[in-house]
Amino acid sequence: MICFSNIKINLGLHIINRRNDGFHNIESLFFPVKFCDMLEIIESKKVTFTTTGIPIEGNQNDNLVLSAYQLLAIDYALPPVDIHLHKIIPMGAGLGGGSSNAAFMIKLLNSTFDLQLSVVQMETYASKLGSDCPFFIQNKPSYLLGKGHELAPIELDLSPYYLVLCYANVHSNTALAYSKVKCRENLIESESIKHWINQPVSQWKNNVFNDFEDSVFNKFPILATIKNELYQQGALYVSMSGSGSAVYALFAQKPQLTEQLRPLVCFEAWL
Repeated sequence: MICFSNIKINLGLHIINRRNDGFHNIESLFFPVKFCDMLEIIESKKVTFTTTGIPIEGNQNDNLVLSAYQLLAIDYALPPVDIHLHKIIPMGAGLGGGSSNAAFMIKLLNSTFDLQLSVVQMETYASKLGSDCPFFIQNKPSYLLGKGHELAPIELDLSPYYLVLCYANVHSNTALAYSKVKCRENLIESESIKHWINQPVSQWKNNVFNDFEDSVFNKFPILATIKNELYQQGALYVSMSGSGSAVYALFAQKPQLTEQLRPLVCFEAWL
């Protein structure tokens, strides 16, 4: 069985305050985009995990896809499988590729072996693998609160807009993103992402922010350059996704990008 695990982009990301458990309360909006890895499982004599495409750093035994299989195997008599992941989504890009792979593995095992898991049960398993993972179970636009684990569906149609996603081959991470962040301790409703996301996209530029940009752009100035150039090309809204380093732009029509920007585009499509 094969499935295609897609990315998300963050439409705004606010750091509200630091929690007693050491994490931060945030607000953001996740929007799914059909830029996908490919995940395949085949029944086998033993569990194996292989990858192709973009090389994955680190120990493959720690990959969230394998962790998802092992997590469900605790409660269900899963047969051994050959697992293959073809990696297209760049890592360290703030697109949730690893989280998506893990969530789609849960869904793939559920459908392939008729585990009859409910959406809530799958989200519960996914939450044990990472705070972003539960989003990809329903895979619908969602407003996030708390550590990013509190999800609320939200109606948002971006189909009139053309997405350009750029990746400059620089790797960001959560620690870097939080290094210079300033918390919004007294965020008021009129400044919230939930308020502005209901306004026209043309108003997002000066009102919908990713609070991680200051930290990540300071480390990687090329990202600020990309953002500025996308605006110069006529984008209505440009932002870094998550903790970076991917930068996306929304256009009212398909743009004719400059020779400088074109090599950095890793995905583009009408939403």
